[in-house]
Amino acid sequence: MAHNKSSKKRIVTGERNRLRNQAIKSRTKTFVKKVLAAVEANNVDEAKTALSAVYKELDKAVTKGVLKANTVSRTKSRLALKVKALG
Repeated sequence: MAHNKSSKKRIVTGERNRLRNQAIKSRTKTFVKKVLAAVEANNVDEAKTALSAVYKELDKAVTKGVLKANTVSRTKSRLALKVKALG
């Protein structure tokens, strides 16, 4: 347990940030799943619109410091390849 005031504040701040980060990660995973579902269903139009939405969400996660830039870049690349393979 924290003893001084600043340590207690850091615990509160850390918990708030953890919940925020968890929500952002969950949201990005949901968007990625939408793209993958559209690819599985061979729905090109839906996959392309979902891909642009997931790009935006992933870039926001990088801006907020939740995900690393290289991780997001790799994810975007892999999704783009799958969508491109549809035609």
